[in-house]
Amino acid sequence: MQPLQNIRVLAVTVFLAGPYASMNLARFGAEVIKVEIPNRGDPVRGNGPFAGPKGIKQEQLSQEYISTRFLKRTQGVKSITLDLKTDKGKEMFLELAKQSDVLLENLAPGSLKKIGLGYEDITKVNPQIVYCSISGYGQTGPYAAKPAHDPQIQGMSGLMDINGDPDGDPTRVGFYIGDLVTPIFACYSILGALRNRDLTGEGKYLDVSMMDTLTALMFMENLEEDMDSGVPLRTGNNSRGGPTGLYQGSDGGVIITAASDDQWNRLAKALDAESLINDDRYNEFQKRVDNVESARHEIQSRVSNMTRDEMLSLLEQHDVPCSPVRTAQEVMHDQHFSNRGSLGELLHAGMDSPVEGIGSGFPVLFDGEALPQVPGAPTLGMHNEEILGTLLGLSSEDIQDLINKKIV
Repeated sequence: MQPLQNIRVLAVTVFLAGPYASMNLARFGAEVIKVEIPNRGDPVRGNGPFAGPKGIKQEQLSQEYISTRFLKRTQGVKSITLDLKTDKGKEMFLELAKQSDVLLENLAPGSLKKIGLGYEDITKVNPQIVYCSISGYGQTGPYAAKPAHDPQIQGMSGLMDINGDPDGDPTRVGFYIGDLVTPIFACYSILGALRNRDLTGEGKYLDVSMMDTLTALMFMENLEEDMDSGVPLRTGNNSRGGPTGLYQGSDGGVIITAASDDQWNRLAKALDAESLINDDRYNEFQKRVDNVESARHEIQSRVSNMTRDEMLSLLEQHDVPCSPVRTAQEVMHDQHFSNRGSLGELLHAGMDSPVEGIGSGFPVLFDGEALPQVPGAPTLGMHNEEILGTLLGLSSEDIQDLINKKIV
């Protein structure tokens, strides 16, 4: 299953959003060429700890040691080094772009345009290219020039306003959700643009914004109606849509969903409280929303003395959606994820064996099978000879001369 095996992606990507998009395209079989600054590379390469021949070290002992963060984000990608601020480096980049299907970048808006490598410049040598820019706020608009990483985007998008306890502070989601959800939109937009190119012969420019992505997803909920009705947007571990939420047993919590009349009825039966089914306060969805505190009290009072396992067993018998609230450590060791390929080995392209740590896999099975394993993340400039030799026709001596001149 390698539907992109004939697609070449030229990637000028750093930190997380761009590299995650690159990695997912590589998983689908695309040849992804990551262009990095000579002797420096992606800034994440400098963030330890580092994995190498002698295991995990807090300091980077040599170029063989790769940041574990970089390892997680750059599986299947090829690394070359090129100084794009030099005339020769720019000339080489344009030749690579001429032979590519996609150009992916997530630098500050306008960065590549300033050095003559913007969309208009690239289309002069390759009018069919799909050029995708990922940024915090988009390439246009009043916020375009503002520097941004995921924490700023969570704040600006409004996500923090709806996350956290009702009487607490706005709260950041505990992983880089903007940096990880946005590149998924970028990837399937790239796929759509490639399909359009196949049909029309035309390239496209894709402007992908992290803030737009999170805000668009947030308003899949009826937030405007909740605000008009005075419903608090921050509800902690509970839902704004009735009594769905976290309930505590004697030794742990369980998340219960009762988002429809059928689910509420099954929950009432499971708790031996069938009188709640016809109770005028709870017999319709909106009534349960209006009386959510008392509805939650009815449930909590009946589960408080149960253990977590007793709660789960009883609810599952009555087909009530529920789950334990697990720790990250419990999840990490759950065989379910390794069996399905969503978690796996952490690979280093310069080493024969996996390194210590967990790699994030692709969470979709195709005909019951995971996508083919891609190579591990590369050392800096690992593919210079392969790419520059094959695509640009440069000899080893040519490449060494460019290295001496600090162009490569």
